Amino acid sequence: MSYDAVVLTDPRYINPIKQSVYIDNVLLEDRLVLEALQKHGLKAVRKSWDDPDFDWSSTKYALFRTTWDYFDRFPEFSKWLEATSKKTKFINSKKLIYWNIDKHYLQDLSIAGVTIPKTYFVEKGTQISLKEAYYHTVEELKFKPSTFILKPCVSGAARHTYKIQKESIEDFEGIFKQLIAEEAMMLQEFQENIVKEGEISMMVFNGEFTHAVLKIAKPGDFRVQDDFGGTVHQIKPSTAQIDFATSVVHAAPELPIYARVDIFKDNSGNWALAELEIFEPELWFRLNPKAAAILAQSIVKMYF
Repeated sequence: MSYDAVVLTDPRYINPIKQSVYIDNVLLEDRLVLEALQKHGLKAVRKSWDDPDFDWSSTKYALFRTTWDYFDRFPEFSKWLEATSKKTKFINSKKLIYWNIDKHYLQDLSIAGVTIPKTYFVEKGTQISLKEAYYHTVEELKFKPSTFILKPCVSGAARHTYKIQKESIEDFEGIFKQLIAEEAMMLQEFQENIVKEGEISMMVFNGEFTHAVLKIAKPGDFRVQDDFGGTVHQIKPSTAQIDFATSVVHAAPELPIYARVDIFKDNSGNWALAELEIFEPELWFRLNPKAAAILAQSIVKMYF
């Protein structure tokens, strides 16, 4: 059987035995997208990206939605991604996925004029201590606070993300040595306003803003993800925030069909980009089901 589109998830969300609010949300959001595609007359189905029995050449397009185990299985996922790209086309495109999957993309956006946090990249295998890397950030990038964030360049759900104070750098030298031997890492200036005011996620489909949420970290934490107790609130963003978000997607190598633009007010009081998610972002369709229809229409207009 042939398909127009396959909505991609990961194996945890295919017929899950255990139920939870989190899993229910995943299933709901995937269903909203699937049904929106089907309403346009497309033959669409939902599959796990690692399904060993599915013939990927039988679908015209694969739409990445909740493939949220990829960073824990990155070597396996990378091989699958490359092999499957020869059998079908991706939404967003392969070019965008490869660009966006690694946070070095922030350098490209910064060069294009997008405000990002002050960021220092340490490449895999670099012979450097965390203390030396930190002092490079102070000397070269003028990090303001004595607190910084350490995280991998390929990651999600705050995997190996640490808030580190200057006085406690030595406590993290061991984990940094292990991590940098295996993957590229980045140091970012700690952003006080993310803790104080939260982070705004702006959904932008084919260059047009649809809806937004405000993510707030739980008291005492700096991570806004709900995995760590953060809360999500609907919000009506300002014109300036919308303009900033749309300028970010237009600065990408090509315009994504769907994107989530995470923004915050930086330590200098300017709107800045935390992440541009155009690979497999959570898009909170459950808070705005009409957005799933807008995404489906954008896909049909672009590809069918």
